[in-house]
Amino acid sequence: MKHEVNTVRPWQLLLFLAPALIIYGLFSALPLMQTLGQGFFSADDSGHAVFAGLDNFRMVLLDPDWSAGFWNAMINNAKFFCLHMLLQNPIGLLLATLFSLKGLRGARTYRTLIFLPTLLSVVIIGFIWQLILSPLWGVGEKLMGFAGLADFFAPWLGDEESALTAISMVSVWQYIGMPMMLIYAALLAVPDEIVEAAHVEGASAMRIFWQIKLPLIYPTLGLVTILTFVANFNAFDLIYSIKGALAGPNYSTDILGTLFYRTFFGYQAQVGNAYLGSAVATLMFLVILAGVGVYFVGVQRRLTRFAL
Repeated sequence: MKHEVNTVRPWQLLLFLAPALIIYGLFSALPLMQTLGQGFFSADDSGHAVFAGLDNFRMVLLDPDWSAGFWNAMINNAKFFCLHMLLQNPIGLLLATLFSLKGLRGARTYRTLIFLPTLLSVVIIGFIWQLILSPLWGVGEKLMGFAGLADFFAPWLGDEESALTAISMVSVWQYIGMPMMLIYAALLAVPDEIVEAAHVEGASAMRIFWQIKLPLIYPTLGLVTILTFVANFNAFDLIYSIKGALAGPNYSTDILGTLFYRTFFGYQAQVGNAYLGSAVATLMFLVILAGVGVYFVGVQRRLTRFAL
């Protein structure tokens, strides 16, 4: 009896991929290419675009009037990312490990409650937390008083030293469900036979986690890391909803996203410049591209070798 081999023809691939490619090309690839190209132009006295080469990039990176703001935003963005890496992902790993334990009562309810803020609007999250942390009418001080910590309450959002950290904590609270669910799914995929064999050999639960489960979920941890990097260096909405486009106080919460917004569209006394804004957007793209490249070259290859 002959078995027919199903082969996919080129026109079938094109038929099914064409809608996605068209939508991606029109709404993602084409605007990105236009933005990258626009950064190499500037406006003349009559308002027409003229080729300016690298002048916009030199202005953003080296001009005293622009470079201080750019490097301040870059440093703040790096801090924003580091706080997520130090808090969000480790806590997500801890919660995922806890919820993957068999027989844990209420695990499904807890997972849902922790993941729920991820589904809420960032504008709503920012407005609610701005009210909670307000020293005038917020309930943060009263809530801390129930735990005997009222003396530690401070106007964190209004202090240059603590504003970025406070907003980072809000972001961690909102998005901690994402790494938790990704890592949780990876832990469920660990073969039970390996874990049971380790139990038979007398390995403790802690040793099984560190020497068996954790190495098996390294690819997922790498994916969570790069997703966190891309999301943090594309961040804008939470800062904007809490502190506005000026990212106060005194630009202490300014990141690349808010800097791009003010440069491109303008804000209050600052006049927008689409060409300089495109240069800032291009630099953001290059930073993200460099981070993703480092991950795939330096991390993904090692993970692939480890898996083999």
